[in-house]
Amino acid sequence: MTNNVEIKTIWLRSEFRSTERRTPLLASGAKELLEIGYNVVVERSKNRIIDDYEYEAVGCEMVDAGRWVSPPSDALILGLKELPDEPALIKNTHILFAHAYKEQAGWKKMLNRFVKGGADLLDIEYMTKKDGMRYVAFGYRAGYMGAALTLLHWNSIHQGGAKFLDNSLVPFENADLLDKAIDKLSKGVEKPRVLIIGAGGRCGSGAADIYERHGASITRWDWEDTIDIDRHVVSDHDIMINCAFIKSKGSPFIRKQDILTGTRLSIIADVGCDPFSDFNPMPIYSEPTSWDKPYIKVAGENAKSVDLIAIDNLPSLLPRESSEEFAELMLPHLKVLNNRNNEQPWRSAKASFDDAITRMKNS
Repeated sequence: MTNNVEIKTIWLRSEFRSTERRTPLLASGAKELLEIGYNVVVERSKNRIIDDYEYEAVGCEMVDAGRWVSPPSDALILGLKELPDEPALIKNTHILFAHAYKEQAGWKKMLNRFVKGGADLLDIEYMTKKDGMRYVAFGYRAGYMGAALTLLHWNSIHQGGAKFLDNSLVPFENADLLDKAIDKLSKGVEKPRVLIIGAGGRCGSGAADIYERHGASITRWDWEDTIDIDRHVVSDHDIMINCAFIKSKGSPFIRKQDILTGTRLSIIADVGCDPFSDFNPMPIYSEPTSWDKPYIKVAGENAKSVDLIAIDNLPSLLPRESSEEFAELMLPHLKVLNNRNNEQPWRSAKASFDDAITRMKNS
């Protein structure tokens, strides 16, 4: 079984999703891994924000995209987002964001691929400290980019011209260009009143930073404010953004019956974007929006509707900054993979995987 094999090779796979340009490992980080004795294999990618030649220049072994399906037994496969449906049996341990442990759609099928192959799935989301806080996350840039899209949408609506989000999205090469795009659309537009749910976390701080820089009026809520939600307060904001990390069922932050004629709320961004989970705090939509269709209209009562943005890979719209920040957080934990049974982030990820497998088998 792979989880009993000493990891000598860290294998950076290409991403299956064509819009995914981020990477969890920079070339500089790969160089550090090589220097402490790991083999580093990198799959070539036309989409990755870091060019192939940068990895090759520091000594990584370069292979074609998709070769991760048949790697050596000592390889641990590193990626970010979902795997393709094949192979049906996975023999090597993977690190990625699995989106399966809250029993989302297809979770059993995914986990069974690892069970049958005797491998572990180490979900980055569940690399947590003893207090439950995450070691590594894209949260800051997710909140930042989710908030940015609401500002672009708000400004373009109130400019009276074409709506920015009526076009397909393309990544911004850097955060300065994103700011310029927001500023260009903001001339003469009233600043919105914004409610951030989960304001105290990384995601919420990212949202707050860009809202503050562009002059929005901000109300900050954390978990205690959602125990008994004042829905009149929610409706008295122009924009609502959900940045909360949800680990259990609770009261919905908004319901369709809360979308009422005469209220201010017109734009919602669900950065958490977990419509397939029973824990979903935003039960007003059934599937994520996309780069090609960034928002949908959600009808409430009496012909009132809101525009909902629920894109599940928001940080990829700022791939360079997102990758640089995430890879810096991730690298120390990659360095200790050979001792992962004694390292808290990997122990917690493995325990979460084992718990999910037990629940699957008992369900």
